[in-house]
Amino acid sequence: MIKATVLLFAHFADAAGSSKLEMDLNDSATVQVCSEQLIGKHPALADLLKIGRAAVNGEFAANDRILHDGDEVAFLPPVSGG
Repeated sequence: MIKATVLLFAHFADAAGSSKLEMDLNDSATVQVCSEQLIGKHPALADLLKIGRAAVNGEFAANDRILHDGDEVAFLPPVSGG
């Protein structure tokens, strides 16, 4: 079992009711697994996480990135601007 800190920003945090969560994940869990477990706890995030990006320890990460104990996983909404 590993522990990860999940950070949520903007309307992601609003949907979950918190901007910071601690999650217990199975060994060799991926960003995708973390996302799925997060949606299981906070169903309002289901559609939002599909349009956002994930970062692990401050670097953008693909859904298949394996997580390690103590990792910080951030889910970021899309940014618009010009």
